[in-house]
Amino acid sequence: MTIEERKTMTTSVIQNLILENRGKLSISGVLDVLSFDDQVVIVETELGLLTVKGENLRINKLSIDTSEVIVEGDIASLSYSDKNIEKNKTSIMSKIFK
Repeated sequence: MTIEERKTMTTSVIQNLILENRGKLSISGVLDVLSFDDQVVIVETELGLLTVKGENLRINKLSIDTSEVIVEGDIASLSYSDKNIEKNKTSIMSKIFK
């Protein structure tokens, strides 16, 4: 999908990414946390898969009610990929609510 196609898409989905001093990232519109460790956090959002890379990463808040995740640590990069990429069958949310 090109940038022009994304701009012309009309969607009612609102997603916010708030990065504070490259140390705290608040993400809204989260559907699932697919995987995480101290260097990479992969989150499924309404707008696609979001990969957060850095060092000493940790999930500080995970709220199902508000669909919000807060990641803290030394954040180096954020990147989106398409939603239709096959995800890991056992996500962190499914492990928590077994």
